[in-house]
Amino acid sequence: MISTETFRQFALSLPEADEQPHFDKTSFRVKNKIFATLNKAENRGTLRFSLENQDVFTIISKGAIFPVPNKWGKYGWTNIDLTIAGWELCQDAIRSAWCCVAPHKLLVQHPELNFDAE
Repeated sequence: MISTETFRQFALSLPEADEQPHFDKTSFRVKNKIFATLNKAENRGTLRFSLENQDVFTIISKGAIFPVPNKWGKYGWTNIDLTIAGWELCQDAIRSAWCCVAPHKLLVQHPELNFDAE
């Protein structure tokens, strides 16, 4: 199990990430674009993926990662159940979400975070 505080600290460790309220949740943003939200009450994160990465993470996660079950899921918004996700999977998922919304200039400055550049 991954604690919500561990999720929070890792999201904030990414370049230029900041934390802001988002309705009843906490959001993590880069250049004011949300790449993740955290629902502490449900021990769940929600991440912004490309549709391709959403498919990949859903397949490899063995049930820990799944599309949001409404229209937002069709736009790449994806849940991660922190009670069953492994730490390495969670880190990769948060990084991928950050890369999905980070501006190109920031991705170029941090190629070690950009899986798609490999």
